[in-house]
Amino acid sequence: MSDGDGPAISYLALRRGTLVRGSDGVEVGRVRRVQNNEREHIFDGIVVETKEGRRFVDAPEVARIAEHAVTLSVPAAEVLAAAPPRSRMLERLDHMTLVRRAKRELRNR
Repeated sequence: MSDGDGPAISYLALRRGTLVRGSDGVEVGRVRRVQNNEREHIFDGIVVETKEGRRFVDAPEVARIAEHAVTLSVPAAEVLAAAPPRSRMLERLDHMTLVRRAKRELRNR
């Protein structure tokens, strides 16, 4: 954590492009998007744009969200070794009921 990170902020105010660094101080990448459960107003994590591609960081692994940087509770190497996140469309399809999925399929024919 650096004094230059600015004051702590809510995940709702976190901006795309904000620096993300691991617990070891190594830069992981930049915030791509914030994942949250909008119905229940729960922070789910962040998707980070890295040199190796996008990576998902789960909420418990986010130690501090500040105005200019996000600090994680895990080292950068652990984040970079993780698998890329699934697309939002695939996540939405998984959450659809069978009936809604069938109706959508019929509409598209």
